[in-house]
Amino acid sequence: MASTRKQHADIASPSSSPRTTVASPHDDPVTSAAPAGRVLSIDALRGFDMFWIIGGDALARRVLARLGPGWPEVASAQFEHVAWEGFHFEDLIFPLFLFLVGCVLPFSLEKYRARPADVAWRIVRRTALLVLLGLVYNSLLAFQWPIRTLGVLQRIGICYGLAAAIFLATSLRGRVAVLVALLVGWWALLALVPAPGSTAGPFTPEGNISGWVDRTILPGKILEKYYGFGDNEGLLSTLGALATTLIGTLAGDGLRSGVRGRPLGPWTKVWGLALAGAVCLAAGWAWSPWLPVIKNLWTSSFVLVSGGWCLLLLALFHALVDVCGWQRQALFFTVIGANAITIYCAQRVVDFGKIADFFCGGIAGLSGDWKPVVTGLGGLAVKWLFLLFLWRHRVFLRV
Repeated sequence: MASTRKQHADIASPSSSPRTTVASPHDDPVTSAAPAGRVLSIDALRGFDMFWIIGGDALARRVLARLGPGWPEVASAQFEHVAWEGFHFEDLIFPLFLFLVGCVLPFSLEKYRARPADVAWRIVRRTALLVLLGLVYNSLLAFQWPIRTLGVLQRIGICYGLAAAIFLATSLRGRVAVLVALLVGWWALLALVPAPGSTAGPFTPEGNISGWVDRTILPGKILEKYYGFGDNEGLLSTLGALATTLIGTLAGDGLRSGVRGRPLGPWTKVWGLALAGAVCLAAGWAWSPWLPVIKNLWTSSFVLVSGGWCLLLLALFHALVDVCGWQRQALFFTVIGANAITIYCAQRVVDFGKIADFFCGGIAGLSGDWKPVVTGLGGLAVKWLFLLFLWRHRVFLRV
């Protein structure tokens, strides 16, 4: 992973031009940090997503726990993954990141449609580096085999590489056809192909075909906390994750060029994204009696439900940040979104909690029952200030 100044990675940030910008003392501190033509709402929404990953969900649970019994317990459940079937807010976080990876592709790859060979090596290199980084994140360098061979970064890399190849190789109509084929094909595989020793179609942790493939073929360790009978970022469920990424490319197309190349007004884009989100949500829940919404398997109904929420959130952020001009108000999230993978990896090797204890330990000790909240806030503050330092110095780590 190499450092670059004044330019964001294509996988993490959209830009319609490879040009860089240099800020003057009179530049706006929000917009001057990004290349011209940038869709700032995507950065802000990515930062909103990463906020929960780097400790926002834990902080929310701590705050709710201090508020006493009753409705906080119901709200707190939204910040925990469902055990198997169903959908909580926590189950949206990873699909939203993959969706945004897809949103970026029309901005970064459209210019290569006529000459895909020019960008092929870059796509392969980034895919390989993300997979390798995921293995390092899973303690590859400890030399203690077996390790977990798949994970979050590996899935991001694989979905990025496959979605980029599909984007370059197909038209908009072709991409829709691939998306439909993935949704229907993944449903048919889960519902109609029995795992050895089981019957076709059980959507149970121990009986599904996806878990059997992971147990049989996937090298390395399958962790009990990831439902135990398979990996929740396993081999076959990548089909569903790829579908989520392709939905993101369709949303990115709409933001970049409207419908079939015809430009759309800003509010038309907002309402179009919102309508698409509502349709996906309705379709996903309508399908759920026959194909349950299961994040661990990334079922096709889960793709539609999570994709619907992703589209609705993108509509909201596009309306507020790009249309209404709330760039300054979104700065908190934009700073996080600009170096999303950086902070994800950094918190694996840097003890931000100890740094927060050094500066906030005294205040936390005087906070009584609110001590967990103060320490959580301190940890988030240290991470955000680290990212702000990178942002202010125009340093963005590029894969």
